[in-house]
Amino acid sequence: QDYLAELEKAQDYIFLEYFIISEGSMWDEILEVLTRKAAQGVDVRVIYDGVGSAATLPVKYPDILHARGILCRVFQPLVPVLSIHQNNRDHRKITVIDGHWAYTGGINIGDEYANRIRRFGHWKDTAVMLKGEAVWNMTAMFLHMWNVVTNNLQDTSLEEYMPHVWHPEAFEGDGFIQPFCDSPLDNETVGENVYLNIINRARKYVYICTPYLIIDNEMMTALCLAAKSGVDVRIMTPGIPDKKMVFLLTQSYYEQLLEAGVRIYEYQPGFLHAKSFVCDDEIAVVGTINLDYRSLYLHFENGVWFYKNKVIQDILDDFNQTLKSCDPVSIDFCKNRNIVVRTFQSILRLFAPLL
Repeated sequence: QDYLAELEKAQDYIFLEYFIISEGSMWDEILEVLTRKAAQGVDVRVIYDGVGSAATLPVKYPDILHARGILCRVFQPLVPVLSIHQNNRDHRKITVIDGHWAYTGGINIGDEYANRIRRFGHWKDTAVMLKGEAVWNMTAMFLHMWNVVTNNLQDTSLEEYMPHVWHPEAFEGDGFIQPFCDSPLDNETVGENVYLNIINRARKYVYICTPYLIIDNEMMTALCLAAKSGVDVRIMTPGIPDKKMVFLLTQSYYEQLLEAGVRIYEYQPGFLHAKSFVCDDEIAVVGTINLDYRSLYLHFENGVWFYKNKVIQDILDDFNQTLKSCDPVSIDFCKNRNIVVRTFQSILRLFAPLL
């Protein structure tokens, strides 16, 4: 309801960029507001991923939105041609309103994300709302992607979308907020570097939520070294998976982490889709970036880095509250698994980058 209320306040533009948009009551409510705002002259634009939304929207859905006055583009529509570029998906979740309000996090637009339907038990996710100058980074992310999906047909001046163009008053500040994005095309693994930096600098604790724990050697080493150094490292994963093979692969990494002193918890009520880090009461990240090969190396992603901001306490409180609904994973659980399961997990490791 807060999200809809902020959309209602829009006077100049609304930008949406999502991996998945799924027809249902959640999207219907949002679409009703977007249609009305477009009729009022608000610049409304939507980007969705061609693979992520392939099963949830009609093929020619952009035409339906255009008829409502909403500009829409599909990022790399699904085509029956074998191409490595189909691996590069737009996994971002961004809403920008008038350049000084924004939302991001793990939440796509679909009824399961709001627990209006149950697919994998209770759906647990994390998102943040930003206000002020930090929103500019997310506006620039969207406009850059818009130029990509429109083949630069619109010569858009970024300056006209800056926060103070539409909000001349000063913004209140608290700590430091840095929205960031990651691209598979620049040879810079920003998402993984942000995560590794947090783990390596942790002195007291680092708490992690991730739906997929399919980590490379660098991440495994950093987590194990932090735990062996006395840092309280806790990782929260789903109790009910959305993809069973991926979940088995996630569990295959438990044993090495547990032996190093990392504590792992599985969220029992359902599927944990949150992607968040919180560290030492000073640093936190909320965004779209999973701890798997696709998120860290193949997808377009985004997140928000917080430093000494009051929202860090909210993220910590949310982790601790969610922990009450989790069961700890024991080393015996890993060692006593059926030999067939363990063998299958070893085989899955060979295909980890594809899952």
